[in-house]
Amino acid sequence: MKPIITVKDLNKTFKQEIRKSWFKNKLKSIFKPEYNDFEAVSSIGFQVMEWEKVAFLWPNWAGKSTTIKMLTWILHSTSGSIDVMWFDPAIDREKYVYNIWAVFGQVSRLWYHLTPGDSFELFGKMFDVPKEKLATRIDYLVSKFEIEDIIDLPVRKLSLGQRMRCEVVASLIHSPKIIFLDEPTIWLDMIAKQKLREIINEINITEWTTIFLTSHDLWDVENICKRVIIINHWKILYDWNLKELRRNYVKVKNIRVKFENMEKTFEPLWFMKMKKEKWDFVEFEIPNTKENLAKTFEILTWDYAVEDITIEDPDIEDIIREFY
Repeated sequence: MKPIITVKDLNKTFKQEIRKSWFKNKLKSIFKPEYNDFEAVSSIGFQVMEWEKVAFLWPNWAGKSTTIKMLTWILHSTSGSIDVMWFDPAIDREKYVYNIWAVFGQVSRLWYHLTPGDSFELFGKMFDVPKEKLATRIDYLVSKFEIEDIIDLPVRKLSLGQRMRCEVVASLIHSPKIIFLDEPTIWLDMIAKQKLREIINEINITEWTTIFLTSHDLWDVENICKRVIIINHWKILYDWNLKELRRNYVKVKNIRVKFENMEKTFEPLWFMKMKKEKWDFVEFEIPNTKENLAKTFEILTWDYAVEDITIEDPDIEDIIREFY
């Protein structure tokens, strides 16, 4: 596989006007404003391969959306190089945008007074999708997202969740090679979220679409992406797959035990952190080492009549929080 996105030493600096407090200073700033430079993104570099599904995770206000806007050329970078699909967006912007789409969870691309169906047809014509192919594509996506009952309603009358489903359908009309998803499930209910994840995974396989995702919903990350890039203070702290993230950075294991009968009270070992305890059930946490796991199993199997044991890793959110 070849890299489809290559970013080198990417920087974005915004100018922020210095606000003055006294009237005299405010009057002066009208004619001669002063500015501070604010670094939103600094010296970021990474690659994404064709057909990959990558999660791009930063803390809040750390430049995720700014980076996506530079990759889609909504914002110009201050310095550095961007190569997406072997285009330089600064030079080949018109050809470039025919092959991508970005979905921003906080921003609507649908026309407020039109119906979703009208917007879908308009997007198809904007991207020169042949008429026959466009009708088939719209029917397929409308069926997949189960929006048949709202496609002829004005967008202004849709709920946030309904509108977000239509936004994602609009992003797929022209079969883009790369989809940038910035908080795509933010207004969706649980069923719609799962449906969206299934469709994203499906188009990745059937249409070879590269997925570039940022999300605070860690279920999105776990159910869509195999690779995670974790960045803090503009440094890449982790760039590998989720399986290795769990294997190498899981510090504790959560253990739930259901006893057949309780002839004596459960007595935890010194390294066990109790979380819940009932007469025939206990839940506790242990540091993730082979020795601790061996001792835990030894005491449970030799000293107690156990009906069931469940061992779980902590949530991916807890693991990622360790980096920050």
